[in-house]
Amino acid sequence: MAVPIAVLDCDLLLYGRGHRTLDRFKLEDVTDEYLVSTYGFPRQFIYYLVDLLGATLSRPTQRSRAISPETQILAALGFYTSGSFQTRMGDAIGISQASMSRCVANVTEALVERASQFIHFPEDEATVQSLKDDFYGLAGMPGVLGVVDCTHVAIKAPNAEDLSYVNRKGLHSLNCLMVCDARGVLLSAETHWPGSLPDCTVLEQAALTSQFEAELRKDGWLLGDSSFLLRTWLMTPLHIPETPAEYRYNMAHSATHNIIERTFRTIRSRFRCLDGSKGTLQYSPEKSSHIILACCVLHNISLEHGLDVWSSPATGHMEQPEEEYEQMESVDSEACRIRQELLLTHFS
Repeated sequence: MAVPIAVLDCDLLLYGRGHRTLDRFKLEDVTDEYLVSTYGFPRQFIYYLVDLLGATLSRPTQRSRAISPETQILAALGFYTSGSFQTRMGDAIGISQASMSRCVANVTEALVERASQFIHFPEDEATVQSLKDDFYGLAGMPGVLGVVDCTHVAIKAPNAEDLSYVNRKGLHSLNCLMVCDARGVLLSAETHWPGSLPDCTVLEQAALTSQFEAELRKDGWLLGDSSFLLRTWLMTPLHIPETPAEYRYNMAHSATHNIIERTFRTIRSRFRCLDGSKGTLQYSPEKSSHIILACCVLHNISLEHGLDVWSSPATGHMEQPEEEYEQMESVDSEACRIRQELLLTHFS
């Protein structure tokens, strides 16, 4: 005799067959303080995300009880900012932990779809000039279009045989290449690189390099640290400064480049799922990369909404692996000429 197999809906078991949408939690029923402490963001920011992502999150589903966009967004924000699928958080908004996981996946993909809308270099001349002016105001470094660096985010081991994600500290991670402006707004974010790749290799293979070399920007450059190779569009510090002008250049370079480190700290502090304090991201490298990118999108949106106070350093367990690199000297004579001209014109 055949035994019928029932497919159980966790939310159905918990809440019965009442409504077709799971709307037990209402934003208007709680205070702003509660929203910020629990989900990391104030009411108006959450309403903006509902307007932005609502149509995508309301796509037809085969499930008989769709979860509302508002609830999905709250669930995802709760995970991003706390770093764990907490049962109490699911209970607070009236969904199971399994549904929490689906919500995070849905919201993550919706944000990733909009990454290019919120993370990009400016194109019009006035905005580019404003970008350079902002950087110049920091430490007197001219022509800067952005500061670039890499940061590692811990992930679970994909499988025992794949060592490409093992970084120099023996931990599995993704090496993420990012560029930001003087306010910490991300202009580029590539979050998918295996942790075993050194920063210089990531940049060599990155879409960022193809973009800058194809456009041949002659009106400015990025700033990168000594783990990168000097290029016509990427100014690095001098390995052994000797003259007063070279010391002044290095000091201005360091003070300006520090913005990207502060940006990394802000992102990790705001999105605790990335800081390692709750453990590694328990997803495949591809899904982990999407979660990191989704947090980058939210970081930029939050800056657009005035939530731009620099955060204190994160206290997570995942530290940036120190690169053991040999100082690389550029063989690009044009890049050397540009840096020397910069030294003579602005720092002598």
